[in-house]
Amino acid sequence: MKLGSRFLSKFAGCIIAVLSSFDRVIFKGHLPFGDLGHLNAYVDRVLKMRRKDFLALLQTNSEALITHARQTVEQAGRPYLYLQGKCRKEKLIQKLIRQDRLTDGLVAVLCCQETCRTVKLRYAEGRPELVFAPRPQRVVYYYWLDAQFGLMYVRLQSWFPYTIQIYVNGHDWLARQMLRRKLGFTQRDNAFIALEDPQKAQHLADRFVQLPWIKLLSRFARQVNPLLKQPWLGRGGYYWVTQQAEYSTDVLFQSRQQLAPLYRRLLDFAAVNLSAADILSFLGRKLHGNFQGEVLTDCKKDRLPGARVKHRVKDNWLKMYDKFGQILRIETVINQPREFRVRRCRTRNGRRQMVWCPMNKGVANLYQYQRIGRTANARYLDAISVVSDPGPAYCRVQHLARPVIQNGRSYAGFNPARQEQVRLLQALLDGKYALHGFRNADIRMACYPARTTLEETKRQRSALGRVFRRLHVRGLLAKIPRTRRWRVTHQGQKLLGAVVQLYHHGLATAA
Repeated sequence: MKLGSRFLSKFAGCIIAVLSSFDRVIFKGHLPFGDLGHLNAYVDRVLKMRRKDFLALLQTNSEALITHARQTVEQAGRPYLYLQGKCRKEKLIQKLIRQDRLTDGLVAVLCCQETCRTVKLRYAEGRPELVFAPRPQRVVYYYWLDAQFGLMYVRLQSWFPYTIQIYVNGHDWLARQMLRRKLGFTQRDNAFIALEDPQKAQHLADRFVQLPWIKLLSRFARQVNPLLKQPWLGRGGYYWVTQQAEYSTDVLFQSRQQLAPLYRRLLDFAAVNLSAADILSFLGRKLHGNFQGEVLTDCKKDRLPGARVKHRVKDNWLKMYDKFGQILRIETVINQPREFRVRRCRTRNGRRQMVWCPMNKGVANLYQYQRIGRTANARYLDAISVVSDPGPAYCRVQHLARPVIQNGRSYAGFNPARQEQVRLLQALLDGKYALHGFRNADIRMACYPARTTLEETKRQRSALGRVFRRLHVRGLLAKIPRTRRWRVTHQGQKLLGAVVQLYHHGLATAA
């Protein structure tokens, strides 16, 4: 099935391009010391040192990592900043890039205190033992403007087990690829608001998973961790996993005016109509009695721009939001891949066969992240395709608001934002008048208080007669022959219904 085919075909006249790509991707590297028994045996038998001396070695190694970071920035002529308290690292880095007009190379190295998983010595029966525990330590962040990935960072713990984290952005990588191939585009933040050739851009975006990730990530690790050159630590190297992956589908509209009214309806529909079973089905799951978890929907419409809806299934979620008022973005975020099942070759009853297994975090499964994210986004787009575009309705309402001249006489227009006028139109559309029509008195009783004086009744009757005439010259009302009754025409049903619908759902600030 083509990506979001029903949605794209329905709004094809408003859409310029569609692009599916990885956005934020975080890789994590682990050294093979996850088991406490293995760690203590390694210190005793391979390193052949006392366990308390191992902690002294870690202190020396920590200072070596900090010294290496300082030397790296000195060679590049960039700052080394020690941060205390809360700080927006991305804003600081962006400020340095603008201030120094950087285009490539090292931007800065940031050092801060964070609580991370490390080792400590615990007294035990017979002899002390090394155990894993969270402890505050120095963590260094290397920020680069890389020739291949654009702005990225490498985060390294200064204490054992020297866990490393690498962040890249799929849109920044794609921008560099299009530049090399001289494809025109306009990038703003982490989105493209113009693409010269969307099909070629999509083809390039699909190649993101085919990169030699283990080789690339290991190269970055060697640049920041000189301890990997030591035989006792570097033989096994890091085992790389995908810690978090965001896969987005961007639907680029021609203008903000075309997306804005539709987006408000999409938010309402997604927040109210999409059930837990629907959200699970988008992610390839079924709602059953053994499901242990929560499916939550959170919609924030009080911030414009920035209104969004998020559907959370355990630690994975689906999001819908708009970028710059022109891009509708559907995004699948995978933090817990074992919630998804993939086909893998396993030994069952002594023979190899393909079976369904929980997906693991290994970086080799990145192509599965892409498949799951693209499929989930497509299902979500198809689900919200039932929402109608109010844009044409707004155009029709504009004609209703303009005055009409007939036989030299001008008939005033209507204000679709006035509550009393919308209430009157709502009364005209009441289903009980569909068969025999309505009289002036019927609408007067629905729109005005029941107890009025005779003079007020005459004034209200005359006012409604003028309203009926204004609707009649526009072809929205028709007189039933040989009666005093009126009926709403087919054109009036569509237009007046659109006015009422827009007042309640599309004109949030109407009085």
